[in-house]
Formats: sequence, C-alpha cells, structure tokens
Amino acid sequence: MIDFHSVTSSCFIAYRQMNMFNPNHHSNSTAGFILLGFPCSREIQIILFIFFLIIYILTLLGNGSIICAVHRNKRLHSPMYILLANFSFLEIWYVTSTVPNMLANFLSNTKTISFSGCFIQFYFFFSLGGTECFFLAVMAFDRFLAICRPLHYPTIMTGHLCINLVVSCWVTGFLWFLVPIILISQLSFCGSKAIDHFLCDPGPLLALTCTRAPLIEFTCSIVNSLPLFIPFLFIMGTYTMVLRAVLRVPSAAGRRKAFSTCGSHLAVVSLFYGSVMVMYVKPTSGHEAGAQKIVTLFYSVVTPFLNPLIYSLRNKDMKDALRKILST
Repeated sequence: MIDFHSVTSSCFIAYRQMNMFNPNHHSNSTAGFILLGFPCSREIQIILFIFFLIIYILTLLGNGSIICAVHRNKRLHSPMYILLANFSFLEIWYVTSTVPNMLANFLSNTKTISFSGCFIQFYFFFSLGGTECFFLAVMAFDRFLAICRPLHYPTIMTGHLCINLVVSCWVTGFLWFLVPIILISQLSFCGSKAIDHFLCDPGPLLALTCTRAPLIEFTCSIVNSLPLFIPFLFIMGTYTMVLRAVLRVPSAAGRRKAFSTCGSHLAVVSLFYGSVMVMYVKPTSGHEAGAQKIVTLFYSVVTPFLNPLIYSLRNKDMKDALRKILST
C-alpha cells in the first residue's frame, strides 16, 4: 500500500527544488489554470497513475454491482435499497468528477485545465458532494423510521415518498452551489495561475485572485458549509433517537438485529464526515496544502471505493444478490 503522507512529503520537497512556487515559472499567458496535483518524479507519477486507475476501476465495478443487484433482484425493491442504489450511482459520478482528470495530469507535462473546465469540475465536484450529504441524511431518516416506527414504516416510507426524497437530494445538491460558482467565476485571477491541488477547489482559487474579496469569501464559506453541517446535525439527531430506541429493546438479539440494519450506514457516515471534518478542525501548518490533498483524496476517492465493500459485507441480502449476479 502506498504511504500517501511520505509520498506527498517527498513530492513537496521535489516541488520546491524545481522552483515551481516561483510565480515566474508559469507564464501569465497560460489559458486557464495549472493543477499542480502531486509534483513528483516521473517514476512516482506513473506509480500513482497505475494505483489510482486500479482504484477508479474497482470503484466503478463495486458501485455498479450494487446498482445491478438492486435492479435485478425484486427482493431489494424497497426504499432502503432504492436509496442505496441511487447512492452508488452518485458515488460513480462523484469519483468521476475528479479521478479521470487527475489521471490525465499524472501523464501530462503541462497539467493545465481551462478556465471553463476548472469551474465545471468545481461545480460538479461540490454539487455531487452536497448531494451525498443530503443522501446520507435521507438514508438516516429511512433507518430511523424502520427502527423507531416499524409499524408505520410501510405507510410513511412509500415508493412515492422515496422517489420524492431522491429527486429532492439531486435537485437541491445541484442548485445549492450555483451561487459560489457564479461569484468566484466573476473574479479576476493574477499571478502564476497555479493551483496547489489535484482539483479546482475554492480555497486555492480564491488565493489566486488579483484583489481580496472578503465578502465573497465569507459568502462562499457559509454556502459551502451549510449542506455539510445541516445534514450532519440531522444525522446525529436521528441516530441519537435510534440509539435510545435500540437500548429499550429487552433482548440482546433484538438489539443486535436493530444495530445491524444501520451499522453499514453509520460506517459510511463516519468515513465521509470523519475525513471532511478534518478540513474544518485541523490546525494550520506549513504542510497544509499536502494535508489538504490527502484528506480530499480520502473522502473523494477512497470512501467511494470502500462504500460497496461496507454495504455488501454487512448485508446478507445484498451479498446473496451479488452472488447471483456473479454466478450468471
């Protein structure tokens, strides 16, 4: 397994030795931006390319298998699995919004991305990330109804409500980030146009503006944070009520069964929010850019790769459905 911290540190040293922080290194005439990514030796770039290509292919296969299993198995045509299939579909596009361009940059000498291409990636990456937060909240609500309101669950979580919740997640996620995209795209960018990241992130982008725009920075910070923290608080409140309900179950077997229905979702929430929250609570340091890349890699690449494993290994119905697909 590749040690990302040591690789990033060695790349950071090589980056400084190449004087790539020199603003004169890249001409201001560059059309668009330069995604520095992981500036290492050519050999390490190729190793990283192969590693992330394998991760990307496995992510597509894993999430695609869950979609096929839910589609082909009528036993899985329930709200919980419909939400899971949509979540897997979302994960495919979430990882696709960054990894193909990152793979191309590993083999590129210029590492350039057009102005429009940068903001398109910015929009889709954050819109899909926001949609993921909303989906995690809806899935937590589904588990709350199943455990705390089991008798009313079939009448509340109907197919119609499930579809409305799915559509609401997608629409809200993609409408939410139009404001920061429009605001930042109106700014003027100066200097080297070099973004010290592997994707177009608002932080490095705002650092390249010709003049500081504190009001826009504050607005974007608030708008970007709300779809992250509001669903998180909702999930925490939901699982607090779930925990109280489970602890009231008299038998140990009943408690284990109740926990098993939400264990996979809790694991996914912990992986995603655990890495994202680091971006907000970690102290600043001299290696902030390198740490930011590693954390972003975890929640945008590693988590979508692990999610199918978590949901399939901890769910008997899903394992049976996947076995049927593999045996055909």
